[in-house]
Amino acid sequence: MNIQVSRRRFLQLAGAGAAATTSIAAFGYGEAEAEVAAHVRNFKLAKAIETRNTCTYCSVACGIIMYSRGDLSKGEQAKIFHIEGDSDHPTNRGTLCPKGAALLDLVHSKTRTLYPQVRRPGSDKFERCSWDYALDRIARLMKDDRDKNIIERNAAGVTVNRWTSTGFLAASATTNETAWETYKVVRSTGIVAFDNQARV
Repeated sequence: MNIQVSRRRFLQLAGAGAAATTSIAAFGYGEAEAEVAAHVRNFKLAKAIETRNTCTYCSVACGIIMYSRGDLSKGEQAKIFHIEGDSDHPTNRGTLCPKGAALLDLVHSKTRTLYPQVRRPGSDKFERCSWDYALDRIARLMKDDRDKNIIERNAAGVTVNRWTSTGFLAASATTNETAWETYKVVRSTGIVAFDNQARV
């Protein structure tokens, strides 16, 4: 920032401000301060909407604060313009690694997937589909595979309920409670090949 106030001009303005008898000058808001203040830009986060979240990368699950603009009550779409570490978060205490510090680029990436897609048999391209279709399709394929390949008993006749033909890869950027719930749901289906994104 380059403020064009010479030393001579500053002293002239300061002297004039000191001589002034107005209440504003008495509080230190003379002409010199006004010229300097005119060149100071507004704090960019002043009117932003603050949203806390968890970093989407590794299994450390650092806390982040996302700042956005856009009045949702007026039907506007909020646009994130700044992301920083959450200083109140017990995991990272406001710090972020280089990947976490670059989250804003991920959010605005042109190659980021924003909706489910399907590549049908024999097709060479992905097509957009609805969330209902995608979730129903996944559930149907999982159910069919489990019914076909579940191993209910081992050779000794002991009930094992093993589903070895399907694997599950869980996300790592979750809370302990979410991770526990995911583990219980996946294991309850009988899936043996269960891993976490943090190890990949």
